[in-house]
Amino acid sequence: MIPLIIILAVIVILFLIFIGIYNGLVGLRNQVKNAWAQIDVQLKRRYDLIPNLVETVKGYAKHEREVFENVTKARNMAQQVASAGPATRAQAEGELTAVLGRLIAVAEAYPELKANQNFLALQEELSSTENKISFSRQFYNDSVLNYNNKIQMFPSNIIAGMFGFTVSEFFEVKVEAERTAPKVSFT
Repeated sequence: MIPLIIILAVIVILFLIFIGIYNGLVGLRNQVKNAWAQIDVQLKRRYDLIPNLVETVKGYAKHEREVFENVTKARNMAQQVASAGPATRAQAEGELTAVLGRLIAVAEAYPELKANQNFLALQEELSSTENKISFSRQFYNDSVLNYNNKIQMFPSNIIAGMFGFTVSEFFEVKVEAERTAPKVSFT
């Protein structure tokens, strides 16, 4: 009778471990999905700010048409790939960030624009949003790292394989302009 109780206890303990690992994997997968949703929220906020910023700059810099078109194209492209995976999305967002930098550079050439309160408020809001996007990407990548580690380490990799848990992609910047720090000059 005692050997039967020991065997049942071992089975119950293994079953509880199995449940704990499975629930941990589900929790990490959901955390990755939530982190991705937070990136979406911040990117949507940026998409909503861009047309206002472009219109404000247009009023002062009418001959910079190519820059405005490039910003609009990059914004539209980023919105079109909104349902794509992290790699495609990261590339489109990197290109949008690069053309936004050119738009801000155009604005710097117009002192009266730099003094415009609407422009300053939009620029500050965009800067704040860019910081939030950065934090969201960092949180997403941390969540992906934890999730990927869990599904690749023993013994949880066995359960992950049994239930179809797959590795998630990191949100990696592919544009060189975003990898290099901007140069600041006070001349």
